[in-house]
Parts: sequence; structure tokens; C-alpha cells
Amino acid sequence: MFLFWLQFFILLLCIFIGARLGGVGLGVMGGVGLAILTFVFQLQPTSAPIDVMLMILAVITAAGCLQAAGGLDYLVYLAEKALRKYPKRITYAAPMVTYLFTFCAGTGHVAYSVLPVIAEVSRETGIRPERPMSIAVIASQQAIVASPISAATVALLALLSGFDISLLDILKVSIPATFIGCMLGAFVASKVGKELNEDPVYLKRLKEGLEPSQKEEKTVYVPTKAAKVSVTLFLTAALLVVLLGSFESLRPVWNVEGELVRMDMPTAIEIVMLTAAAAIILTCRPKVETVISGNVFQAGATAVVAIFGIAWMGDTFFNGNLELVQDSIEGLVKAAPWLFAIALFILSILLNSQAATVRALMPLGIALGISPALLIAMFPAVNGYFFIPNYGPIVAAINFDRTGTTRIGKYVLNHSFMLPGLVATISAVVIGMLLITFMF
Repeated sequence: MFLFWLQFFILLLCIFIGARLGGVGLGVMGGVGLAILTFVFQLQPTSAPIDVMLMILAVITAAGCLQAAGGLDYLVYLAEKALRKYPKRITYAAPMVTYLFTFCAGTGHVAYSVLPVIAEVSRETGIRPERPMSIAVIASQQAIVASPISAATVALLALLSGFDISLLDILKVSIPATFIGCMLGAFVASKVGKELNEDPVYLKRLKEGLEPSQKEEKTVYVPTKAAKVSVTLFLTAALLVVLLGSFESLRPVWNVEGELVRMDMPTAIEIVMLTAAAAIILTCRPKVETVISGNVFQAGATAVVAIFGIAWMGDTFFNGNLELVQDSIEGLVKAAPWLFAIALFILSILLNSQAATVRALMPLGIALGISPALLIAMFPAVNGYFFIPNYGPIVAAINFDRTGTTRIGKYVLNHSFMLPGLVATISAVVIGMLLITFMF
């Protein structure tokens, strides 16, 4: 037990130092923590998060091409027009978009394609980006348990199939519970922090010349044909990702040693986004060298490095201590079955995966005699991995926000995603428990 807490302390210390260094510092400190865990404590390293990194790289390449072609400026222009009367609407619109994308695609990583747009729209319209960015990431997590094609939902359905529980039984609780929970989280997020023009971190960045001033006079923007085409191509690619996630029959199938194997979503996202990047370059003819020099690509590349170190370190730590963690949670649940939601939340923090949490702990809930309806109500509790800020979209959101308002706090756990994440998750579970009282 002492070694567990010592290793956990090292993990938090590396995140703390990396957050203070900023940029790629978060990733390299993750490498330091991984080195200590493997060489000093002899933990076997897990596989590096290659798919996550490649997805981000493919998406930011397409987003970089979009920016180079003037498409991002065009999106900001459209958003400014739409938000002129109600500028705070993006705090509610952003989570709706990421929720819908994840719901259709079955993976929260599709949020990568819209995070740069949310960050730029917020900054350009004078809204504190932390507000929509934080709840947008949380919504992309919450929608996993509402998506009919996510690994977590499929896993739960398989476990509950013996109780005459259908997919519709799960969705009729998880969809309204998580969506309303996200909107409550958006309300809380809209009140977080000072206004952008009063934030000390942002003002310091302005003073140092790291940010363009909002007060500078802007010229009249006239969108080019290339900008419009690039937006069309980029949004078409995003829609195609959603369709491929919604209708798996659209993805190719191969016969591998007598077994049919369908293309997985990470591969589909990578192929579609790289193709979109090529289409933008060939059609809109931006200067290719400006793709990697743009702030969108640079922010995304920083996120790749950060995820490489931090996520790898976290996965190695939790995998190496999985048996101890599971034994501890099992004792907690046996002592008080109503605490099962807390157990799900804690294990999801450690496993960093909703599906893995469902597969690891839901059988215990069934063995303890917890009713299937109550298990469905507590399903959103598996969304706890925002708690430690090493999840891919969280790290990406921090780096995409050029104003510095979306950040990891001084004490690591007081980060931008904590409050909206807790509100959304707790609300979803409570609402789920209310819904099952008259749905079952």
C-alpha cells in the first residue's frame, strides 16, 4: 500500500511540474514519471497511446489546412454574426455539438475536430474560452454512455442481456440524464472565472505580445471562395466521421484468418481527416508551409507530445496497481451497495476508460444483487476520468486555448474541467435515478 501511494505521489508531482512548465513540458515530465515507474518500481509499461496521438495528428493537420486556407477565419466570422446578439450562447452550443458528435460516432475523440473552432470563436468574440471548452470536453465524455454504438454501452448491454434489458432501456435513461446533466454543467461553466478582458493570465499574455488584442480595430472581413470551400470540405469530413461511427456497415470489412474484421473508428478518423487535409490543399491551394506554422497545428502538436508522456505514465501506473485498486473498491461496494456509483467513478478515474470500467466493475454490481435499472441509472458515473487531467481531449483543449484561461490549476486537481465535470456527472446520475422510478 505504501508503494501505491508513493507511486501515486510521483504521478501527481510530474503532472504538477509539467503543468508549471507548460507546453511540451507536460509531456516530457510524463516521460520522467514513466521512467521512474518502470526503472525504479519495475512496473511494466503499457502500450503508448498511439491511436489517440495519430487521431489528434490527423485532425490537427486537417484543421491546420483549414486555417491556412482562411476557413477558420470564415468560421469565426460566421460565429461572430450568430453570437452578436447572445454572445454567451457558445457555452451551451459547444457542448451540444461535441455531445452530438460523440453520440453519433461512439468515441469522444471526435471532439478534437471542433475544439480549435470553439477556442477561436470564444476568443474572437470576447468570451472566456475556458467556459465552453471545459464543458464541451465533458459533454464529449458524457455522450459515450448515451451513444448506442460506444464500447461502454455495448459492454453494459451484454452484461444486462440476461435481465431482459434492451438497448432502448439503457438509452431512454442515459440520453436525457446525460444531456440535461451537460446543460447544467454548461450553466455552471458560464459563471466560472473572470471575464476574458479581466483575466490576469490573459492580460499578461497580451502585455507580452503573445495574443492579439481584442480592442484593436478590425478591417471588414470578406470571405474568399477558398475559405468557404475549405470549411465545406472540413465539415463534410467531420460529418463523414459521424456517419462512419453511426453506421458501421459503411466501414470496410476484411476476412482475416476466417474471421470478419471491420475497420475500427480510430483508423477511420485518421484516414478521413488526412484525406480532408489533402482535399483542402489541392482545392484551395494554401501555402503548405503555413499549415504547420499556424497556431492551430502548433497547439495540436503540443497536445500530442503532452498526451504521449502523461497518458502513457498514467496508464502504466494504474495497470500496475489494478489488482490492489479493484480489491479496495470491492470491499467498499460490499459494505454499502448504494456507494456503487462512487466506486464506478473512482475506478473510471484509475482506468481512464468507460468501457474498461463497465467490464471490470459492473459484474460485481450484478453479483451484489443491485437491480439492472439502478445500474443503468449509475452508468454515467463511469465518466470520472476528467478528474486527473491526463485525458486526450482535456490536454488538447488546454493547448488549443491560446488565452491561457483553460488550464491545470496550481494544485493539479483544481483544473478547468473539475467543476463542470462533477456537476454534469452527479446531475446525470441523480436524474437517472429519478427516471428509473417511473420507466421501470
